[in-house]
Amino acid sequence: MKKNGQTAEEPPPRDIAAVPYRPTPGTPPGIEVVPLDRLAERAHGHGIDPYRPSRPVFHLLIHVRAGVARCSVDFAADAIPPGGWLWVRPGQVMQFLSPLDRTEGTVVVFPAGFLSGTTAVLTAAAGPAPRRHVTPTARHAGSLCRVLDALENEYAHLSDLPLTAHIETMRHLLSALLIRLAHVDGSALPEGAAGEPFRRFREAVEQDFARTHRVEDYAARLGYSTRTLTRATRAAAGCGAKRLIDDRVLLEAKRLLVHTALSPAAIGDRVGFTHPTAFSAFFRRRTGTTPTGFRALAAGAPTAPHTAGGPPADGRTAPG
Repeated sequence: MKKNGQTAEEPPPRDIAAVPYRPTPGTPPGIEVVPLDRLAERAHGHGIDPYRPSRPVFHLLIHVRAGVARCSVDFAADAIPPGGWLWVRPGQVMQFLSPLDRTEGTVVVFPAGFLSGTTAVLTAAAGPAPRRHVTPTARHAGSLCRVLDALENEYAHLSDLPLTAHIETMRHLLSALLIRLAHVDGSALPEGAAGEPFRRFREAVEQDFARTHRVEDYAARLGYSTRTLTRATRAAAGCGAKRLIDDRVLLEAKRLLVHTALSPAAIGDRVGFTHPTAFSAFFRRRTGTTPTGFRALAAGAPTAPHTAGGPPADGRTAPG
């Protein structure tokens, strides 16, 4: 029986496979626009199986025009219908659960850092992404598709402009697309909410959550008071600063429990706990179960048989 992309003959991995951004030879650096039904071919060309869990260190913006694209992002199975969009952020664990060659659409692949700083702020690109897709209303869908059409057309006519001008044009078109999409699905923060203290704090947590879980340590590093960080986080994210740190720690622990064979003690150490009992107590307090219990529940989630190089037959994955 396959569990989360593994066959009975294969032991679970010791770590989640990180997928770096590697441009396809002959394409301009920084961004690729790929037909959805050819994404598996691109992945296999880079030695990657898109039907197994992996952790891309780049963005994937997926738009489906026909068919249904089934995938799992951080334990949540999703089915993107025609007209739907899904933005997968760097570091999220994802896998496709249905054959990509049975769907029509577009995937925009771009590395972290490709967007301008202003666009990253306006779209909350560096923050946690909503897991589920968004299907805009007809009015918004038309605007999004027009910008996507312009992006695809520009990508197909690389030789019309000098390379630097072409890349900058692609960056601006992608920015327009993402800003519109972020405001359609409500994932962007309200104007003024994502102030500098919160943005710096969130970036610091992403870098150091496995090293320290103390708000005081982040405040000292960033030059703010703990009160300032808590107030900024509550305004932007609706929770306190400590909760934001703990949420990030819990997410990583769940990813490792579901997708690796690391022991709970090793996972606790990986996410910053010096004693296994402290990690177990933290996990039970936040989830109502132990790390071992959560892993067993995830492993018992029904999945379909998997053949090499192909996707599972259904979209059910471990709970999140």
